[in-house]
Amino acid sequence: MDAAPDKLSIIVYSGDFDRVHYALAMAAAAAAIDRPATLFFTMEAIRALAKDAAPSARDPARAARGVATFEELLAACAALDVRFMVCEMGLRAVGLRSSDLRDDVAFEEGGFVTFLNDASASGAMVLI
Repeated sequence: MDAAPDKLSIIVYSGDFDRVHYALAMAAAAAAIDRPATLFFTMEAIRALAKDAAPSARDPARAARGVATFEELLAACAALDVRFMVCEMGLRAVGLRSSDLRDDVAFEEGGFVTFLNDASASGAMVLI
């Protein structure tokens, strides 16, 4: 039987709420079982982290069904020490600066080299 990956590295590319929500859920799950996780936000996905990002209209219905909301997942990831990286190129591409991002989560600004150096040769990499 193959060994499980020792780290989860997620490239969050899509600005679609469901995809960003799923990336947060995956990272939180990995961290909850003591598997290090990194979320690398780039392009339109970065908008989900902006201070002025509108909450999803789907969150109340999900919460009513016992599904974690975006805010709950984001807080869980932060509490579980998931590493948040924001792509420098992606910020420029969508016209944002790191000062436009939320203050309640520690973000590291970097590029592909930083992300790839953070990944593990024995880990899993996912593009969402």
